[in-house]
Amino acid sequence: MNTTVGRWCVLIPCLNEEAAIQSVVESVLALGVPVIVIDDGSDDRTPEIVATLPVTLLRHTKRHGKGEALRHGFREAISQGYDAVLTMDGDGQHQASDIPRIVAAAAKYPQHIVIGSRLLEREQQPKGRRRANAVADWGISWACAQPIADTQSGQRWYPRAALDLVDLPAENFVFEAAILIAASREKKLGVVSVPIASRYNGEFRLSHFNPVGDVTRITLYTIGRVFHYGHIIASHHHSRGAPIIVDNHPAG
Repeated sequence: MNTTVGRWCVLIPCLNEEAAIQSVVESVLALGVPVIVIDDGSDDRTPEIVATLPVTLLRHTKRHGKGEALRHGFREAISQGYDAVLTMDGDGQHQASDIPRIVAAAAKYPQHIVIGSRLLEREQQPKGRRRANAVADWGISWACAQPIADTQSGQRWYPRAALDLVDLPAENFVFEAAILIAASREKKLGVVSVPIASRYNGEFRLSHFNPVGDVTRITLYTIGRVFHYGHIIASHHHSRGAPIIVDNHPAG
């Protein structure tokens, strides 16, 4: 798809999403956006369903984790000549209807990562998950030296400068934190948020994210990055400001 933000596509990493993947992919295709799906070793019908759709399907014969799935997708997008990608999960928690607002924010804020931040209907989010996300937001914002509203959302716009960080040595859910931190510190990219709904109404499969184990790994990685970049007090100060939120939700 060609727009003022360049040529871009949607990346959907997935694992055992047979219940939702077809509707998710078709909703994106209805916008006229090209799609790359990365199946991370599903043992259900996910790859068979995706194979019937007009998308690029990348398959892992065994599970490598979300980080490697995204890394594979980034490389494919670069090889196909895309200038940016928009990532979203395959379980239905992210909706294609939010994509135009995220792209509009990317056009308004070039050289920024745009996050679909779950700031609406937050009462749907389980309390334990909300607390874990708050801890991650605090630490990752510090490591980035800029405030970020929802560091754990997987619906994100990555410009080409962020895609160039594809080889960062981080795995699983840590990879998404690593991208935010390195993009902020090494590529000098900003981060803006577009409010989206929190969707945890029970129709989705059990999350692959472990609020204890994955947050622990993300926290340990983040602490290491804080010390790596130095200027610890100044970085904390910069992270305590108000995040940039682009409230461009259609009226009504």
